[in-house]
Amino acid sequence: MKRITVDLVMSFDPCYDRETVSKLFAGKKWMLPTTVLKLDTVSAEDKIWLLCRNEFVSEQNLRLFACDCAERVLPIFEKEYPEDNRPRKAIETARLFANGEATQKEMDAAWAAARAAAWEATQKEMDAAWAAARDAAWAAARAAAWAAARDARAAAWDAAWAAARDAAWDVAWDAAWAARAAARAARAAAWDAEQKWQINKLSEYLGG
Repeated sequence: MKRITVDLVMSFDPCYDRETVSKLFAGKKWMLPTTVLKLDTVSAEDKIWLLCRNEFVSEQNLRLFACDCAERVLPIFEKEYPEDNRPRKAIETARLFANGEATQKEMDAAWAAARAAAWEATQKEMDAAWAAARDAAWAAARAAAWAAARDARAAAWDAAWAAARDAAWDVAWDAAWAARAAARAARAAAWDAEQKWQINKLSEYLGG
């Protein structure tokens, strides 16, 4: 398993300076990816940003991880658009492609279809429910995209947003005067829960 050093992290152009990154290593010269996943001092978002790369995870597993993230929030999209199976088909095709059972042409078509579904959801967006559906569709589109590492990170991000917005909508729908505060709390809790699930899933692909 590839070792992670401060120099390696800095080569990825993080939004933190070298001093901040060095402090996270707490005097260690290097860490394993599975060790980074267990650090309480690094956010889930930063862990996904760092580890969803070909340096640590194979292209096949990055694609499968993106599919996992997108599939988790697919019901959010299908709740709003029950007749639209384009995101589902995109995820299915991406899984097949990752396992060598679909062609690039099929993958490209699936990506274009899921992207169209996401774009249409964007045009119809009127509230958090539609926004959540849009993010779920984008997660599916990312799963079927070509750049495995970049789009695995993007799929995880979109999936977390979809879960967060969906939770906020459920609360806001039922609440009255305290809707905004409750929605914010629900959104934050859903975001955290989704990213915790993503970290656990990523750990499986890292062999942790």
